[in-house]
Amino acid sequence: MIKEKNYSSTVKDFIEDDYLRRLIDETKPDKEAVRAIIAKSLNKQALTVEETAILLAADNELTEEIFAAARQLKKEVYGNRIVLFAPLYIGNKCINDCEYCAFRSSNKEAIRRTLNSLEIIQQVQALEKVGHKRLILVFGEHKDYDADFIADCVEKVYSVKVGNGEIRRVNINAAPLDIEGFRKVKKAGIGTYQIFMETYHHETYEQNHPVTTMKGDYLYRLDGLSRAFEAGCDDVGIGALFGLYDWRFEVLGLVSHSLFLQKSYGVGPHTISFPRVQPAAGVNIDKKWMVSDYEFTKLVAILRLAVPYTGLILTARESPALRREMMGFGVSQIDAGSRIEIGGYTEFGDAQVMEREQFMLGDIRSLDDVMKELIEDDFVPSFCTSCYRLGRTGEHFMEFAIPGFIKKFCQPNALTTLMEYLVDYASDETKAAGLKLIDAELDKMKDEKIKQEVKERIKKIKQTNQRDMYF
Repeated sequence: MIKEKNYSSTVKDFIEDDYLRRLIDETKPDKEAVRAIIAKSLNKQALTVEETAILLAADNELTEEIFAAARQLKKEVYGNRIVLFAPLYIGNKCINDCEYCAFRSSNKEAIRRTLNSLEIIQQVQALEKVGHKRLILVFGEHKDYDADFIADCVEKVYSVKVGNGEIRRVNINAAPLDIEGFRKVKKAGIGTYQIFMETYHHETYEQNHPVTTMKGDYLYRLDGLSRAFEAGCDDVGIGALFGLYDWRFEVLGLVSHSLFLQKSYGVGPHTISFPRVQPAAGVNIDKKWMVSDYEFTKLVAILRLAVPYTGLILTARESPALRREMMGFGVSQIDAGSRIEIGGYTEFGDAQVMEREQFMLGDIRSLDDVMKELIEDDFVPSFCTSCYRLGRTGEHFMEFAIPGFIKKFCQPNALTTLMEYLVDYASDETKAAGLKLIDAELDKMKDEKIKQEVKERIKKIKQTNQRDMYF
């Protein structure tokens, strides 16, 4: 039985399908307009839905200029760092019946399981032993996975320590809660609460999410992060699953959502995710709306320009080659060493087990392999969690991120967390490459005071067990 739902004070269906569709169908390529919009974005200003539609209409020549601008903006706001995390699937029971998901209730091929306390500890220990510091816990939508259960899982994850290993930030991907539920998980110390609309297009949403299920209520899901804000969760993530409907519409939906949250609460989303539909056990995929690699790259670059202060997450759904190619287009976070089977970090070796996972991953390389590649490509892998732990979230994060000041905090923290990884976990090859990169990054630092402080902290990490020194 579905309980009565309570909404936020700002509840509103702000997605106007007809208007967004007209923008897509009627906006024509305009070289002068595209260049003016790029200039606005490079000035760290969020774009309107109409301006985003103009970028979506850009022809191939103008798209190359969009790509170049996205690279420039990413470098100016986030520097060359890439934040790393891992997903930890806690349970795949689900009362929903989403057409594209292997966890849907009617899928008889799915093996249902929920990790118990000991199993959660074992999974976290395995993740800490390879160097992870940031996790996102993933839950199906089920009565067993209520706010109390999620909060208990968060507290258990934080309690696990192996050697110098610890999880410093736990994010959540779970069903929308009511305001009291969000308060409970906030109290447990969560970082970002992530809710994907999957698709912002009403008809497509209804086709994929039966109205008899919790997820079938479009407005309740759309209002979810508004309730999170009103419960005190000022660090939220949005996302769409590309391949269910026209990718251009979903981009406009994400931008609309970002603008609504910023207008209503003074804070936009901390992250935007843009996964593509992938094969899954017991799922037949309609390929009508599949997004090509070129379109995928374009949508990421446009999101970077449209919402300059927001972290963009590129997941291991994609292949290693595509992830490597796209890293400079505005991506600021990736997962690595990921397993999405329930219990996957200790039980299944290197092979994926389709009937135990939500979808097929494209990149199952180890964390160390991904770290080594990033370093070789002159990116600084980061496990930094300082903004969250020092209260630089919500409006405070916006104050730093929108003007681009976040780079001043993140680069030093990225270097110290990278050094922790190199000393405690890295292979010999990764360690050698990483030490060379740290020296090069220190040489680039213009603030001598910060540079000397970073050097002192790096020295302590090398010579002692002192860890977790952050700016």
